[in-house]
Amino acid sequence: MPTDTFRMKATAEIFSQGEEIVCGQIVDSNAAWLSQNLNQMGFRVQRHTAVGDELDALVQLLGEIAGRADCCVCTGGLGPTCDDLTTEAVSIAAHAPLRFDAEAMAQIQRYFDGRQRPMPPANRKQACLPENAIRIDNPVGTAPGFMLKIQRCWFTFLPGVPAEMQAMFPAVQRQLQAQFSLQADSLVTLRSVGIGESAIQQRLEALQLPDDVQLGFRAAIDEVQTKLLFPAGFAVDARQNLTQQAASLIGDAVFAIDTPEQAQGDLPTVVGRAMRQRGLSLSVLETASQGLLAAKCIGQDWLRGMQFSADVAATFEQWGCEYDADGLAASAAALAQCLYGRQAMVWQLVQLYRGSLSDPQQGIVLYNALQTRDGLYQSTMTIAGSATTKQNQAAILALDFLRRTLQI
Repeated sequence: MPTDTFRMKATAEIFSQGEEIVCGQIVDSNAAWLSQNLNQMGFRVQRHTAVGDELDALVQLLGEIAGRADCCVCTGGLGPTCDDLTTEAVSIAAHAPLRFDAEAMAQIQRYFDGRQRPMPPANRKQACLPENAIRIDNPVGTAPGFMLKIQRCWFTFLPGVPAEMQAMFPAVQRQLQAQFSLQADSLVTLRSVGIGESAIQQRLEALQLPDDVQLGFRAAIDEVQTKLLFPAGFAVDARQNLTQQAASLIGDAVFAIDTPEQAQGDLPTVVGRAMRQRGLSLSVLETASQGLLAAKCIGQDWLRGMQFSADVAATFEQWGCEYDADGLAASAAALAQCLYGRQAMVWQLVQLYRGSLSDPQQGIVLYNALQTRDGLYQSTMTIAGSATTKQNQAAILALDFLRRTLQI
């Protein structure tokens, strides 16, 4: 195949086919996954498009993309049934008649033989590919993918099943890297807890960014991400310097910095790494987070004891501690100290709250008490929102309280 070299960054589009996507019956997770991977390769993803099971609409869209994009990855519509129209549409748009591919047929047959099932005659359709297309083998399913060029655009067609699409993508990467001269941008993500996007933006007003560096934000359920996108070829030392300036301006709310060289991970991962490095373990009594803190840390060997208490007064009575509903900070501290005394060298975190979890109009006041071998640490904070939001924030803020204590 000839190699096309582009002086400017190659543009890419994502094209998803299927009535279930257009009608909202499923979420198009493929488009997000492909966009991330194409961006990391060095493409500039410009557009996502979805079309239902209509042959004319598919042919029209293929023609439009062929004239404006350098690369397009399409998912869906490669199955054996009558509503799978992608291959037929490509044949029309590319003026490439369908040809039977014997090797594709053999692979499909082996798929059914391996499962000791007869192959339905309809699956023969999947072995017919447009003339001159490059077949992409499917190691986990029946539908082969294929690549071909229409006008200026290199099209890649993959199954819509995420597991199949992702298993085939390494072969797609190799083909695309042979066609394009790609230089990837460098994305740095500063991950923070306990501060909102607008507050972060205000703190970063003093940061002098070059015109070719893009600043962006993403508010996720467990964190806020501040993104710095550096163009290909940007000096590593200059990138690291700007990253450190941004982290300093945001402050200690930053719990991790993901760079192209290393991803530090989410909050449970960061806390777990610090706990293991210091040879520590933790026992938790949850109330507001209702077991979610433990769930976020599932499989972490440093989290030893986990207890969710719906009847707080009974829990205090069980451990012989006095419960004072009007003095929750003191009560949390007393129980943490009591539990620590019974399990030496295991840190004890006790979480209590005042207010209603279920009433979205009423916030809660969260009290965390952490007894360590170096002393007692406490935090108090207010959480608002739905019951799910309060539960999640109670878990995340308790983990962040633990992170901050580990830094002392």
